Amino acid sequence: MKLLVIGGVAAGMSAASKARRVMPDMEITVFEKTGYVSYGSCGLPYFISGLIKEPEDLLAYPIDFFRKKRGIDVRIHHFVKKILPMENKIIVEDLEQNKTEDYKYDKLVISTGAYAKVPDDLTNNRDGIFTLRTVEDGINLRAFIRKNHPQKVVIIGAGNIGIEMVDIFHSLSIKTTVVEKLPQILPNLDSDMAELVEKHLENYGIEIIKSTGVKSFTGNGRVSRVILEDGREISTDFVLVSIGAAPGSSLARDAGIETGKFNGIKVTEKMETSEKDIYAAGDCIEVKNIITNQGVYLPLGTTANKTGKIAGENAAGGNAVFSGIAGTNILKTIDTEVAKTGLNLKEASRFGFNADSVIIKGLNRAHYYPGHKQLWLKIIFEKRTGKLLGAQIVGEGASQRIDVFTAALYANFTVNDLSQLDISYAPPFAPVWDPLLIGANQAVKKNSNQKKEKK
Repeated sequence: MKLLVIGGVAAGMSAASKARRVMPDMEITVFEKTGYVSYGSCGLPYFISGLIKEPEDLLAYPIDFFRKKRGIDVRIHHFVKKILPMENKIIVEDLEQNKTEDYKYDKLVISTGAYAKVPDDLTNNRDGIFTLRTVEDGINLRAFIRKNHPQKVVIIGAGNIGIEMVDIFHSLSIKTTVVEKLPQILPNLDSDMAELVEKHLENYGIEIIKSTGVKSFTGNGRVSRVILEDGREISTDFVLVSIGAAPGSSLARDAGIETGKFNGIKVTEKMETSEKDIYAAGDCIEVKNIITNQGVYLPLGTTANKTGKIAGENAAGGNAVFSGIAGTNILKTIDTEVAKTGLNLKEASRFGFNADSVIIKGLNRAHYYPGHKQLWLKIIFEKRTGKLLGAQIVGEGASQRIDVFTAALYANFTVNDLSQLDISYAPPFAPVWDPLLIGANQAVKKNSNQKKEKK
């Protein structure tokens, strides 16, 4: 039995490793076009800051571990050019030897990941314009910073990566300007919560420009000015483009494999694609949202590892299923945390929920405990039923609370159920009335009043 895996980052190596455990005598080959496998791209910002010293430190395991300990034939600098499902064959180019070969498979896992969006008309092959998606991207950006000692940067895009990188550039004493085409930063949040993050960053001297995009770059070889659509010009030493990621699904699509609403590969709960014997996993696929039961595209490291494991198990004859995601994500930016799970209020309305919300300001620790800070929390719920739909948190301590909301979403909690939880308490970690419980009680009260008004 031959298993071929296209892509050797989180999903691909998880698939290969799980397949090896399920079927020890399977012949497994992984093709990866870059020089690195099994790395955590989420750690790239901290590699750029210097907190992580070497690119190899980002690797979960070195290549030789997979080759020698797990018996997986990992081939780096190998680019898969075509999938031929009717022939159970792929065409692969060896980028080092500059030769192309065909490989037959019994089962195939596609884990081609995602790529950073960059408008073609903005790059112009100009030096000093970067994206951050691969280890090579991180190496190039860190080398540029160390060599040129830049004083100013413009970040294009205020999503999670852009706002995370604000933290990194601030730590390196690089004056940072963020340009966001939408009227708010962090579009996965509701505007009231995004405004809290924006004000926090502005207090640290971060300039944020919204509601306009980038028209062009100028500079003699290297970018030195960013021209905005509203006519403003910003002087800069380099640019980071972080306007989002798109699924790397073109290889699958060209092979006739079905893609979804967001151009990600459509898969079943077993990670099966529309073509027999072909599975897909990781940042190239669309997955089910557990609240809406609709397909979504949200590339996250946790999802990549889980879906890769399921694809590998099933490719080796297993019967594993993936239940879906709540869309839980968190980031750190200049001494605060920003977290979200489930639906925001805009999304809840878009998917037809009669939703409401409460927002509260609390403390992350007991008021008398040194170092306590404010924490903002928003809960989204369905009117009348009180069904929990989502939560957003801004402030130190978000990480320990957002996962409680995630578990509650999987358990189909109402806000009343949430208010009854036995939340841990000690002054260094939380006040006796945790913000989570205060918010849940406020939601119960608001929902009860609405029911009374209806009567």
